[in-house]
Formats: sequence, C-alpha cells, structure tokens
Amino acid sequence: MNNLKKVMAAALLVPSLAYAEPENRQALFGETHVHTKLSFDAFIFGNRNGPDEAYRYAKGEAIKHPAGFDMQLPVPLDFQANTDHAMYLGMVPAMFDETSSVAQHPVAIALRTAKSASERRTAFGSMLPYIGQQVEDDLLDMDIVRSAWADTLTASERHNQPGTFTAFNAYEYTSSQDRFENLHRNVIFEGAAPKEPYSRLISKNPENLWRWMDSLRDKGMDSIAIPHNSNGSDGYMFWDKTYDGKEIDQQYSALRMRNEPIVEVSQVKGTSETHPLLSPNDEFANFEIMPYQIATWFESKIQGSYVREAYRRGLQLQAEGKGNPFKFGLISASDTHVGAGAFTENNYWSKIGMVDFSGKLRGSVELSWVERLGGQIFRLRNMWTQYNLPEAASTGLAPKNPAPGFLHMQWSSWGASGLAGVWAEENTRKSIFAAMRRKETFATSGPRLRVRFFAGYGLNEAMLSDPQLVQKSYDLGVPMGSDLVIQKNDAPSFLAWATRDPLSAPLQRLQIIKGWVDADGNSHEAIYDIACAGGAPVDAETNRCPDNNAQVDIATCDYSADTGADELKAHWRDPQFDASENAFYYIRGIENPTCRWSTWDAIRAGSPVNPSLATSIQERVWSSPIWLEH
Repeated sequence: MNNLKKVMAAALLVPSLAYAEPENRQALFGETHVHTKLSFDAFIFGNRNGPDEAYRYAKGEAIKHPAGFDMQLPVPLDFQANTDHAMYLGMVPAMFDETSSVAQHPVAIALRTAKSASERRTAFGSMLPYIGQQVEDDLLDMDIVRSAWADTLTASERHNQPGTFTAFNAYEYTSSQDRFENLHRNVIFEGAAPKEPYSRLISKNPENLWRWMDSLRDKGMDSIAIPHNSNGSDGYMFWDKTYDGKEIDQQYSALRMRNEPIVEVSQVKGTSETHPLLSPNDEFANFEIMPYQIATWFESKIQGSYVREAYRRGLQLQAEGKGNPFKFGLISASDTHVGAGAFTENNYWSKIGMVDFSGKLRGSVELSWVERLGGQIFRLRNMWTQYNLPEAASTGLAPKNPAPGFLHMQWSSWGASGLAGVWAEENTRKSIFAAMRRKETFATSGPRLRVRFFAGYGLNEAMLSDPQLVQKSYDLGVPMGSDLVIQKNDAPSFLAWATRDPLSAPLQRLQIIKGWVDADGNSHEAIYDIACAGGAPVDAETNRCPDNNAQVDIATCDYSADTGADELKAHWRDPQFDASENAFYYIRGIENPTCRWSTWDAIRAGSPVNPSLATSIQERVWSSPIWLEH
C-alpha cells in the first residue's frame, strides 16, 4: 500500500462528527490560494517550502521565507487549500534535480546554471513558450506532474484533522484569453480527487474545465472552481459572452453556477469588489486597486473585471431570460507564492519570494544613491517579465511617474489580503465545502472580522437584542448566499451583524450595498450606512454615518478616533424597495483607518514614506449577497 492509500485508510478510522443545527454554525477562517515550491513560478522566485511546510504554517508553526526570515501566524487558520499551478506541476524542481528525466533539457540547464538576474530572466523566458502550449512536448513529463500531484494529495490527507484543521485537495487552473488576461481558477475538491489535474495544457477554455468537473461529479468527486483576480482579466472574467464569444444562455449560466458558486474578491494582487469609475458614488470604492493585467504594465479593462458590476450584469442577463451566471458568494485569499500568506499590514512580506521581500523591492523604502546610480531600478523592474511593456496605467489610480528615489513596481500596488470566512457546522471538509456550495461565506481584507446577514419577512428590530437572534433568523429568514422570494409586493427586513477582530482596529460603520435592474433593463446601485460606531444616527439625506474623527499618525502608526465599535448590528428595510425589481444586497463592514504595509515598511527602515503610495487603509469585511427574486 502506498503512502497516500495508508493515510486515506487511517482517515476512515476517524469517527464522523455530528452535524449541528444551522444556528450553531461557527465562523471558520481559512486560506484557499497557496503556492508551494511545486508551482513553476514559486520555485523560480526562490520558494523551497513544499505542501507540508505550507500546512504547518497554517497550523501555527514558523517556516522560512526564501530570504531567510521566519514567517508565522499570530493565530492558526482553521482550513487551507494548497493550490499549485496544474500546468508544469513539479516540473521546475525536477529541472533542478540532475538525476531527473528532464535535467538535460536546454531549458533545465539554463535555469539550473543561471547565476545573474539577467541570466535567470532569460532562462525563465525560454520556458514561457512551453507553458503556453496545449500539447505534451519534449520538456513536459506527465509522470513528474502526476507524482507531484500525488505528493500534494498525500500532504493534504496527512494534515487533514477532522474537527481541528481541514486540508483540502486542490490546485490552480491557470487560464487566459489570448495572452495576459487573467482567467485563473482554484479548484477545490470536497474529498477524493482524480489522478491528475485538468490544466490549461488540455484547454484554456474554463467551460471545458466545468464540464470535466461535471464528469467527476458523476463519479462521486465533487469540486468547485473559484475565480480570482478578475481585476486583472481585462474584462473577460465577467464578460457577457462565452469564452468563444457566443451569446450566454441558460445552459451556460447553469453550468457556471453549478461549478463556480463563489469568487475571490480580494487578495495580494488587488481587490475586485468595485472600481471608482464603476461606482462613483461609493467613497470606499478606491480600495487596494491593482489596475494592471497580471505580470504586466498593461492596464486591465474595467468593465467586466469587478464583482459588483458582474452582480448587476447578472440581473440584466436574468431579465433577458438567459439565467444569472454571476450569482457568486464571496471569499478572499492571499495567492502567496512562498507557502505562507502575509495577512497583516504590520508584518507584510508580499508574495513572490526573492523578487519582493524587502521594502526597497516593493517601492516603499527609498533607494540609496548607490542603488540608483548603479542601475538597480532598471534591473529590478524587468525581473518579472521578458516583454517590453508600457510602464504606466491610464486609470489614474496608480502613479504614472513614481516618486524620485523609489522603485515603481507592479507589486507596489499589492496588498496584505485576505482571508476566507465560512459559517460551518464543524471544521471538516464536508461541512466547510457545503458552506462554500451554499455560499454562506464571507471575505475579509486580512483581519478576522465576522459578519452575519439575514433577510426575511418575519425579522424585526427587537430580535437584535434577543439571545436567540441567530436561531430565529434561520427560522424566519434566509442567510447570506441565498435567494428570497418577494412576497405580497412587500419589502423584507434585513438583519446585519459585524464583529471586530480583537487584534485589529475597531469598526467604524456597517453598510448595505444594493444593486437592481429597473423596468427598462438598466442596472443601478446604492450604498447605505446602516449602523455607525458609537451609536451615532445615520444622516437621513446622505445615508452616511457622521465623521468619527478617525486618524492615523503615519510617523508611529498609532491610531485614534472619537468612536469605534466592537460590534455593529442593524435591522434595515430598503427605503427604495420596488416589488417589480429583482435585486441583490450584501454587507460591507469597515474599520477605522490604520497604517498600510508601505507605511510600516518606511517606519522600520527609517525611510520617508513614498508619496506615490497610500499611507493608510480601512480594513473591511464583505458578506455574500442575498438576492431578492420573484
């Protein structure tokens, strides 16, 4: 019996935990987007942490960053999925093993023997044409891929501890449209997984991935795909056409929603909730915007790239009789490529190992005159890509001209995000996966904020102080991620509840975001503050909380405010409710301002703050929506 079979056999001896009632569901926090040394890019960036190290980090142990320092969580996670790239899985580590079947390939020799940054760039560039193909070639050895996949599955089985820590079998499907448009998905299995993953080398069309997932489901292997970095998709992630440019229909919508019930709304490479140009009346829309296509300086088209707009477009498609292919729940993740997510602003190591491990490389710490005059800026700017790409974006949200003395890198616009939250009966694969499938999930920008959200016709304000609030809300309404049928042309009630992370700043406000489609087929959105720190009343005209004088001292990162809340609760009914209109609603809870990672970097290095970068941040949590339908 091989190691994987032994571990799986042992797992069968663990007694099944009894399911609790819905009101006893607990908030569990986890990570669904982790790259280890088995990913081709992570290994090249210096990562030598494998699947076991990544899980040990999630459980609270310290592991090493490629630059040599320790990485450790202040509080362990509840669950994790290691999601290495399926294409060329394990191939680059094999290229560095002189005894492997691919060790003598020219690409392998070039990677293994490269000494300078320039040689490494050239060697990496020679590998890109192979990765972009869809055939098995003279470099790709599928036996190595299958062996690496088996190691991935063995590690997840070994670290999965029902009731204590959940380790999912998972991988990343790394697709695109033509060149750099990000159409990546993380594929998470409920339990058993196939002998090899489905990669872009088989097909770049995500619809074919979904069909493959359907075929596995028929064999008893359930899975979901989680799109990520729609902000870098150049408008294709939420395009109103199929991958091949055909019209969306009900069959497409059903296929997508069956396989993609949730979407990653925030991570290191930016937040994809919305954009200031899409939501001009949302003063909190400009949050950790990364405006480029992945690994380039090409700007990403805004339309079709952000989740809130996709929600609105989904309602329009539904009104046209095409179904709603964008009815996603929300989570966040890190997309770390060092086996360990940096979820906090004050202990940030970014994402890509030796490429961005220091403040100078990230553009947050001023370079010395020697570094400037020595041409370091040019060499570092070109470390990621081999292409002669335009340097600036035209959105106005990232600096076209960096401040003198600082690097201007794509990763200067990255952030310390984020974490996935689920409401699950128990810490097991079955329970967490079920929460993801029913979309009872929430997303945070890093802190362990909690949020609950219910809608129904029996909910009332008195329930906010009722000890049985949660039980009654489940009995009389529906939770986040659900549909609610409009009854008797009457507006339902919403109950919203957010609690702070004790290791982070207090809450400033609780909001409801609404989107709807009118009788003419036009989509709209509105933002309502529904609870304010200190119990302050919401202004009836602006629907906003009053200023609570929240401030941050960027010299020390001390923060203060007149008010701040440990929790915010509200009962709310839509003042603009129209029974003829389908709509969606979700919660956004926002903290008082704190220092951004770039400011922490500057303080620790004794450097002036880079004026091109934001100095503060307002961490937040998003619930999955509730949809009102006829």
